[in-house]
Amino acid sequence: MYLGERSGLKLGKATRDAFGDALKECGARNPLLCTVDGDVGNSTRTELFAKAFPDRAFNVGIAESNMVSVAGGLAACGKTPVIASFACFLMDNAFDQIRMSVAFPNLNVKMVGSHAGISIGEDGPSQMGIEDVALACSLPGVIVVVPSDAACTKAATQAIIDRPGPAYLRIGRQKVADIYPDGCDFQIGKAIEVRAGRSATIIANGLMTAAALDAAKLLESEKIDVRVLDMHTVKPLDVDAIARAAKETGAIVVVEEHLAHGGLGSVVAQAVVQTHPAPVEFVNVGDQYAESGDPDGLLVKYGLTAENVAEAVRRVVRRK
Repeated sequence: MYLGERSGLKLGKATRDAFGDALKECGARNPLLCTVDGDVGNSTRTELFAKAFPDRAFNVGIAESNMVSVAGGLAACGKTPVIASFACFLMDNAFDQIRMSVAFPNLNVKMVGSHAGISIGEDGPSQMGIEDVALACSLPGVIVVVPSDAACTKAATQAIIDRPGPAYLRIGRQKVADIYPDGCDFQIGKAIEVRAGRSATIIANGLMTAAALDAAKLLESEKIDVRVLDMHTVKPLDVDAIARAAKETGAIVVVEEHLAHGGLGSVVAQAVVQTHPAPVEFVNVGDQYAESGDPDGLLVKYGLTAENVAEAVRRVVRRK
């Protein structure tokens, strides 16, 4: 069973595939758009852009720090470079270069971290970007987006390319449920309420948005009416949506495929404390690295399932 099946959602594309399609479309409209790749374009899907616009695609090899520096130079010359690699290779390996060559000068570089989270499975912990959102959020001026499905990814790709300044987009390898089969009304910094409810609110992003909807479905028989917010933009955060949820439902569960510290849970908790204090529970990878294994099995082992989310809702409702 895939995440979202309980909710009647169809399994769609992986977000990396949607990103590749959207990037190619953006390239046809924007002659300043270019890519700088770390020799993994077949995995990140930047190869679709490279095949269509070979004179605007640059492969620097397995050298992520140099990739970032080249992109900074291109942006300083007026281009709109998109750099893409595995999330752990980009944010972990090249963090200092991102800090000094992109964030500090506030350059128009679009950073894309693919194969994020533990759901890449058999590749193992050395390939799993599970601290990337925290690292990206720590950089002043950098937009951080974690789309939930293909439609959201397509819209997010267009949005960050159109908006000046540095941005980080997190995408994944696994196919995900179609949350928005009719298209996504995506706005940077504006959460989307994908399910109404009054008993509690689940705030999620990425593939865990489908898990949140499944959990809400599971809880219907218990007369627990759950609101679900797709918090696709972690930075800038939709504090107003969080404050409304805390006030109107009185309890929040934050769900993410990320470490416990520094990601969506941390920023939501900060917003709740500053606006309308309410009990909050968290579902995430915890304070640990995962291991190599089947993607579905890893999600179960590390507690990233609809059942785990539903249990967190039950706990937080009891604390109201």
